Amino acid sequence: MALEITDSSFQEVLKSDKPVLVDFWAVWCGPCRTLGPIIEEVANDFEGKAVVGKVDVDNNQEISMKYGIRNIPTVLIFKNGEVVDKLVGVAPKEVIAEKLSAHL
Repeated sequence: MALEITDSSFQEVLKSDKPVLVDFWAVWCGPCRTLGPIIEEVANDFEGKAVVGKVDVDNNQEISMKYGIRNIPTVLIFKNGEVVDKLVGVAPKEVIAEKLSAHL
């Protein structure tokens, strides 16, 4: 299951020794609701190999602003505390999994 990441817990993303996929989303966002189940599937598929989390942009504006999130859903992939890949909008599970696999 995807972790709920907040402004206060975001340091864990930066310190992770595994790649971290972060889905920036909001409750009111239709495309985010479409992407949500896909993110959950990716979280299950990559359990133990990567960390998958979600940031509610309405409740965690500090992180959203820091990474320049202007459109949602936006998926960022972090490795060693740095953004190494980005997807904006809804993408098929295969595309997301392929991007995350490239950083394992």
